Amino acid sequence: MSTASVAVPLGRRSALVLGAASIAGLMMLCWPLLLRVPEGTRVDPPFLFLALLPVILAVVLAEFSEGGIDARVLAVLGVLTAVNAVLRGVSAGTGGVELVFFLLILGGRVYGAGFGFVLGCTSLFASALVTAGVGPWLPFQMLVAAWVGMGAGLLPRGVAGRREIVMLVVYGVLAAYAYGLFLNLSGWPFILGVEVPGHTGSLSYVAGAPLLENLQRFAVYTLLTSTSSFDTGRAITNAVALAVLGPAVLTTLRRAARRAVVTRQG
Repeated sequence: MSTASVAVPLGRRSALVLGAASIAGLMMLCWPLLLRVPEGTRVDPPFLFLALLPVILAVVLAEFSEGGIDARVLAVLGVLTAVNAVLRGVSAGTGGVELVFFLLILGGRVYGAGFGFVLGCTSLFASALVTAGVGPWLPFQMLVAAWVGMGAGLLPRGVAGRREIVMLVVYGVLAAYAYGLFLNLSGWPFILGVEVPGHTGSLSYVAGAPLLENLQRFAVYTLLTSTSSFDTGRAITNAVALAVLGPAVLTTLRRAARRAVVTRQG
């Protein structure tokens, strides 16, 4: 298969569903910053994350309805999901060491944005079941991981060889920091009285405060609590795994993709 094509092209309906899911997810993450309430008012999460699972299901059904996922592609999805669940279980995220993302990035690169989105959702969901990590944070983890896989599928197609590996390594580093940033945003507005040693003043979200003021607090909070540790560890893990294992895994996935290429109809 040429690197300029993908095994599962993204059809119009699937693209619309992916776009709607991403916009809804972004609103779920950012709504506290955009809310206009009196300063100091307590803001509680509205449990909108419950709407995420039907949206994910709609993505899968859209892929099926357009012929984008046949039995062979579904088998690949199942295998990659299972492998990612195991990888996440053996690399529990200590110091940011998480092996689940490099395979997610490579799967999205070979099979396309729609496949990468679904793989991100299923990988995090399956690994949560395996590690007993089911909680209110899970839908956000699934969504942001889905964005990581989708982004890999949207990278330029005409890049091959060493340049492709370099591109994926750079993307893996950026995706690691983006993943940590978005997950911080999902919980930060509801953490009261955040104090960081060596920093004067609270870094907590203040309902009703100006947007830029809250963003400044959030930036400092993220920099001091995760960027310097977990996110950097995740970025290094992604970079090393993609550089060392990327060429061999890409070859294997593309060999499997030759038998799973789907031609969309209509």
